[in-house]
Amino acid sequence: MTVPRRSTRQRTTAETSIDLTLDLDGSGITDVSTGIPFYDHMLSQVGKHGGFDLTIRAVGDVHIDTHHTVEDVAIAFGEALREALGDKAGMRRFASGLFPLDEALCEIALDLSGRPFVVWDVEIPECLPLGEPAFDPQLAEHAVSSLATAAGVTLHVTLKHGRNVHHIVECVFKGLGRCLRDAVRIEGGGVPSTKGVL
Repeated sequence: MTVPRRSTRQRTTAETSIDLTLDLDGSGITDVSTGIPFYDHMLSQVGKHGGFDLTIRAVGDVHIDTHHTVEDVAIAFGEALREALGDKAGMRRFASGLFPLDEALCEIALDLSGRPFVVWDVEIPECLPLGEPAFDPQLAEHAVSSLATAAGVTLHVTLKHGRNVHHIVECVFKGLGRCLRDAVRIEGGGVPSTKGVL
C-alpha cells in the first residue's frame, strides 16, 4: 500500500500564524489565504501546476510589511514539502525546464537532494509593488529561496527574457510548480541516490 505523501504544518511567531496542509498526490486543488492577494495567486500557481492539494491560512503583520508573512509562509511550505517527501523512495528527484509566460521566459532546474542551495539569476525591473497589501516583486527571490532552503532543495532559477514584472514572477512560480511535479513523481522502487539515502 502506498504511504500518503501529506503534511500538515503550523507555524506561529510574534509576527505570523500559519496553518498549512499539503498533499503531493492531489489534483491541484488550492485554497490559499495569506492576506497578500498577489502572493496567494503565486502560491496557488505552485499548487496547481505541481498537481498538489494545498491549503494555506496565514495571518501576519501586513500592516507593518508583507515581508514577514511572505517569508514564514514559504518556510512552512518548504517544511511541509520536506516532510511529505518521506524517505523519497522511488522518486524521480531531478527536474528542469523552460517556462514561458508571454514575453517572459525562465529556466528552472532542481534536485530534491536534501542539500539546500539556491542560485537566483533573475533581474526584476523596477516597478511599483503588486496588489494591496503590496507584494514587493523583490520578495519573489526571498520566497522561493526560503521555500527551497526549508525543503532541502538545490534550485537554479534563471530569467532568459522578460519585461513585465508580473509575467516574470508568475513564470517563476509556475515553473517551480511544474518542476516539483516532475521531481516528486514516483517512477522506481529505491531511493534515487548511490548513498542509499537522501
